[in-house]
Amino acid sequence: MKDYYEVLGVSKSADDEEIKKAYRKLAKQYHPDMHPGDKTAEEKFKEVNQAYAVLSDPDKRKKYDQFGSEAAEGNGGGYSGGFGNFGGFTGGMDFDLSDLFGDFFGGSRTNTRRSGPERGDDLLQRVFISFEEAAFGCKKDIKYTKIDRCADCGGTGAAKGTTPKVCSKCGGTGRIKVQQRTPFGVMQSTRECDECGGRGETIPNPCKGCGGSGVKNVTKTLEVSIPAGIDNGQRITLRGMGNAGKRGGPAGDLYISVQVRPHALFERDGFNIYCDIPITFAEAALGATISVPTLDGKTTFQIPEGTQTGTAFTLKGNGIQNINGRGRGDLIFRVNIEVPRSLNDNQKDALRRFADACGMSNYTKREKFFKKFGKG
Repeated sequence: MKDYYEVLGVSKSADDEEIKKAYRKLAKQYHPDMHPGDKTAEEKFKEVNQAYAVLSDPDKRKKYDQFGSEAAEGNGGGYSGGFGNFGGFTGGMDFDLSDLFGDFFGGSRTNTRRSGPERGDDLLQRVFISFEEAAFGCKKDIKYTKIDRCADCGGTGAAKGTTPKVCSKCGGTGRIKVQQRTPFGVMQSTRECDECGGRGETIPNPCKGCGGSGVKNVTKTLEVSIPAGIDNGQRITLRGMGNAGKRGGPAGDLYISVQVRPHALFERDGFNIYCDIPITFAEAALGATISVPTLDGKTTFQIPEGTQTGTAFTLKGNGIQNINGRGRGDLIFRVNIEVPRSLNDNQKDALRRFADACGMSNYTKREKFFKKFGKG
C-alpha cells in the first residue's frame, strides 16, 4: 500500500492548505498535457490524484490514518483499477481545477473578472520639429485617431432610454463553471460566459451609434506644448487622452514622441551645442574678429594670433535651455584652418618668400617632431 502522505510529500500533521498546495504543485508537474505520451507521468498524475482524494476529505483521511487505504476509499471512492475507470478521482475534488489548468496557459482564477472596469490602451503619436523649435519650445497640432466613448449612449452600449441587463446565465460575473468528464475524473473549471462574452451583462436594445459596443473610433486634434530644451526621442505624456476604458474604466494615456530634425550647422550633446568654423591662414596667424553663428543670431568673437587648427572656444549660455531647470548650455565652436587652393603664380611666389622668411623658428611643433624623428 502506498503512503499517501509520502506521495504528496507532506507530513502526517500537514493541514488542509499544505495538502492542497502540495497537490497543486505535483498535479501541474505530472499533468498529461505537459507530458504527452509519457506513461510514467500519467501514472504519477493518477497516484497524486488518488492521494489527494483521500487526504483532502476529513472523514476519508481519518479512516485512512486508522485503517489504511481500503477503509478510506470505501466503495469506489478512490482509484479502483485500470485507466478506463473514469470515476476514480472525483472524491475530495472540492476546489476549482481551473485554478490549476489556468497556470498552464497564463490564466488564474484570481484575475480581475472581465465584467469589471478595464483601463483603455495607451497610444503613441510622433511629432517632427526643427532644431530651433526643440531649443526654444513651440506648440504643435497633433491629429490622431482613438477609441472614445460613444456620445449617443454615454458608453453603455444601450439605446437611449434603455439600460443593459445583468446576464441571467452568469449572474453578472462574466464567468461560468463547467464540468467535464475526463480519464482522471470529473473536473470543474470556469470559462468566459458565452451569453454575454464575459461582460456580465447583456444589451437587449443596442445603441445604433456604436452597435452596442459603447465605443467608436474618432479623430481628435490637440494643441500640444513642446517644452524648450526637449531632445530627440523624448516623450510627452498626456494623461487620459488615449483609448477609452471598458465598462467604465479610465482612459489610457497618449504619448507624444518628439523627433528633432538635424541642424545644418549645429550638433547637440545634452544642453551644449557644437559647430566647426573655417578660418583663413592669415586669420589664424595674425588673429582676427570672426563671425560666429548662434541659435539667437550671429555674434562676433576675437580669436588670438597664432591660433592652431582644431582649437575650441566656448560661448557661455548660448546653448540649449535646460528642460528641468534654469539656464542654458554652452556653444562650443572649433576653428579649422582652410588651406587656399588654385593659387596663381604671384600668390605662390609670395608664399615661398614668406616661407623662406619664417624658416623653422616659427614652427615649434614641426621642429620638435623632426628632432624626435631624427633620434629614432
